[in-house]
Amino acid sequence: MRVVNQPLRKKDAMALVTGKPVFLEDQIPAGTLVVKLLRSPHANALVEEIHTEKARGVPGVEAVYTWEDVPGQRFTMAGQTYPEPSPYDRLILDRHVRYVGDPVAIVAAETEAAAEKALKLIKVTYQVLPALLDFRQAKDNELLVHPEEDWKSLCPVGADNKRNLCASGGSEKGDVEQVLADCPVTVEGTYHTLAAQQSMMETFRTYCSIDTYGRLNVVSSTQIVFHVRRILSNALGIPKTRIRVTKARIGGGFGAKQTVVAEVFPAFVTWMTKKPSRLIFTREESMTASSPRHEMEVKVRIGAGTDGRIRAIDVHTLSNTGAYGEHGPTTVGLSGTKSISLYRNLEAHRFAYDVVYTNVMSAGAYRGYGATQGIFAVETAVNELAAKLHMDPARLREINMVREGDVMTSYDSAQTTNSCALDRCFARVKELIGWEEKYPAKDLGNGKIRSVGLAMGMQGSGISGVDVGSATLKLNDDGGYMLSIGSADMGTGCDTILAQIAAECLDCELDQISVSAADTDTSPYDSGSYASSTTYITGKAVEKAGRQLRELILEEGSRALELPAEELEFDGRRVYALGDESREISLVDIATRSMCGNTHALEITVSNSSPISPPPFMAGAVEIELDKETGEVRILNYAAVVDCGTPINPNLARIQVEGGLVQAMGMTLFENIQYSPEGKLRNNSFMQYKIPTRLDMGKLQVEFQSSYEPTGPFGAKSIGEIVINTPAPALVHAIANATGCWFHSLPATSEKIAMAVARGKTGVIGDE
Repeated sequence: MRVVNQPLRKKDAMALVTGKPVFLEDQIPAGTLVVKLLRSPHANALVEEIHTEKARGVPGVEAVYTWEDVPGQRFTMAGQTYPEPSPYDRLILDRHVRYVGDPVAIVAAETEAAAEKALKLIKVTYQVLPALLDFRQAKDNELLVHPEEDWKSLCPVGADNKRNLCASGGSEKGDVEQVLADCPVTVEGTYHTLAAQQSMMETFRTYCSIDTYGRLNVVSSTQIVFHVRRILSNALGIPKTRIRVTKARIGGGFGAKQTVVAEVFPAFVTWMTKKPSRLIFTREESMTASSPRHEMEVKVRIGAGTDGRIRAIDVHTLSNTGAYGEHGPTTVGLSGTKSISLYRNLEAHRFAYDVVYTNVMSAGAYRGYGATQGIFAVETAVNELAAKLHMDPARLREINMVREGDVMTSYDSAQTTNSCALDRCFARVKELIGWEEKYPAKDLGNGKIRSVGLAMGMQGSGISGVDVGSATLKLNDDGGYMLSIGSADMGTGCDTILAQIAAECLDCELDQISVSAADTDTSPYDSGSYASSTTYITGKAVEKAGRQLRELILEEGSRALELPAEELEFDGRRVYALGDESREISLVDIATRSMCGNTHALEITVSNSSPISPPPFMAGAVEIELDKETGEVRILNYAAVVDCGTPINPNLARIQVEGGLVQAMGMTLFENIQYSPEGKLRNNSFMQYKIPTRLDMGKLQVEFQSSYEPTGPFGAKSIGEIVINTPAPALVHAIANATGCWFHSLPATSEKIAMAVARGKTGVIGDE
């Protein structure tokens, strides 16, 4: 391959490194109304009275809106394919506020100062209600987060607002209880992961205006332009044809911008006032009123024989969706299917789950999307099983790991693994980390211990039978190509990757492919950039479009040369006769023919969906140095080997791996969301919420062991999410090898480690 599988430079690389890229805020014209939100100070309350007269009187204030001014139909902010599995449980503004930070009023003003002054002058009287803050107590609690009668669920996901259930369900194969009872060795544990912030550099932001034809134009930092259009249509009660949504350059998303966190409010202002408006979240708002990872408690039971054969796995997940149901029903499934499926030949397995409402900030999509929490639990349990068996955990996995050709009965309708290099990934990661020499630990004699830990993981490639990716590819009149897509580049480089696929099909240079992305008016329909779908789903659409456009070019050459198309060849620069290469027509001349007397458009649009979701696989191993006195964990080396099929661009794939690893390190060791007894988030800035820096990540070794996925573009699978799934269990494993303490609750902070060591504790460390 000439273009695919090559480490080509991102199309926007030079613009980024020279400070020239235009982000959303750079596009907003002067005179645009500033939108600000008044937010609830209470976790659960009813607005009894709200007085806005003084606020409306502030010079420069255009409008103030309350729950009495907005449409009364409920909707979801989750960016999902219709019908959304997430319940319709929101209003633009609701008299009933359900978490600290829930919007109470919208202010639109000419300046930020006027908007801020108006916010302070709004007087609200609340009827404060008891708040439900403990997700373990939410199911069937007499306190209801959503008591309203107009709450509705469009899909049969086991939702019941009168039981505080956003979703509930499960699946089972074999008799789990019987097999576990028959196993001579079993382990069980309860594993708790907190919510975690995506912490993208660019906060949530949206700009809205009315165009010449009276349509609502929305420019947003979003991953899901077509879903945004539908959500706004539902929220505002206007047809989708009256709305256009385009994506600005995105300064990071990681799943946060799969939820319509900011778009609804300026859209409502602009639709009501017919004036342009913008809403830009502060960092505090992005941390207190956003869409973090779901807090989950995962209970795991595993049974095995004395030879290490794993015979049964039982997983139950309790997920905290918070005040609203965005992504609650869909994230939870991955916690079981992506963890149990790592292990082959199980005699029995069971996965059950409940997703509950509470009076805290609603959760959403975050890289890993539930698989991260489930894999942490199951992989840690497997490491504990190895310890109980007195077996090397690497050997235990070599005996039990899924392999190519296996039928994964717990995954995606018993999907067969057409492509799987997990065994090779695992073998290589052991070499990179020096497993045989370093396992389990070495006491340095100065109060510090060096130890190693490992884990493996999997993800998916799009949502099988649901996600749609599309591409329009046309030959321009100058001989270049235009690729139009509906997916969103979030810094991932997908514009470059998709252009590489097109260039490979058309035998041209990457620079000959121009990319136009994410505009509901001009792009073909695409579900959006989430669920690790872009390369696999949209990339396959691009590949199909490229091959079909190639045929159209041959047909046009056939007409020009008056020869049958089957006697011609196209080499990217010309169409020529196979038997006589002197008979030729250049691509530029073919393109020129489209300008005069043409009746054949050299343009093709292709949509693609997949009935399967082939999983990428990853093996990860870490070496740490732990200070027994302070509890500090210093990451020395993290080795990651990934099977993502064919890496379309190895450089961009490597960056994805490195970024995911560091995010997971933060989730495991530092990031610690905390609420007050009244339900107020205490970590509202990076002063209180620690994310990892370059100094915390140690040495990262990233390699690829390629398989070939026959259903993907040039054999490719996904890469974006699998990369975050192994550090948590690997780090907890290394900490256990150093201290004898198995941390079942994340983050495993230095304080927790130091206290456990000081008290001489070993074994399971939970919520303490």
